[in-house]
Amino acid sequence: MFPPTGNYHPDCSKRRREGRRPVEDTENNTRLQTKVFRRSLGTTTQGSTKMAFLLMFVTVLHLVTLAMLFIATMEKSWWSWEDIENRDLWYKCTYENATETWLCASASESEWLQSVQALMILSVVLSSISFMVFLGQLFTMSKGGLFYFTGLCQLFAGFAAFAAVLIYTFQRRDILQDARVLEKGHFGYCYILAWVCVPLLLISGALYVHLRKRA
Repeated sequence: MFPPTGNYHPDCSKRRREGRRPVEDTENNTRLQTKVFRRSLGTTTQGSTKMAFLLMFVTVLHLVTLAMLFIATMEKSWWSWEDIENRDLWYKCTYENATETWLCASASESEWLQSVQALMILSVVLSSISFMVFLGQLFTMSKGGLFYFTGLCQLFAGFAAFAAVLIYTFQRRDILQDARVLEKGHFGYCYILAWVCVPLLLISGALYVHLRKRA
């Protein structure tokens, strides 16, 4: 074999490759950091979007439940005898055929009825406080302390409503204080609304607590 000519040295190409490696390593590290940043940014954006939708859903659920709870507490149909007479937590209304109007008088209060009244009012107050605190926490509290008190208020509102409808269910004979056979009547729509509010209050309260844990 002929010896190499000129200024060629066997280590020249090796040194050139070694000289390029730091530059290539820097480029690779930059690309890797860019990919990691983009992935983290995408994950953060998705998490923020999900949280925004969840907050919107909880807000609408809270308002709808509060409106239903208020209607169930104040309207005139917890017990109904067809189109003849209606009873609620506050009044007993009788339909008069001569004038074709409803005549209402204060309901005869009993201890059971007072308990139901107090529990339903407590439920409305707690749910209202819960919503006001929620609005305040949205704009004032920092991350890590969101919605915990709001969730507890909403849960207690659900328990109060549940106790109220449970008492009315099993003590309706003493509450109505009517000699007529109860089987001829039926529960009114306000009673049904009150039952519907119970799981909605508990679900919204659990969602608030869940948001507090994820914050």
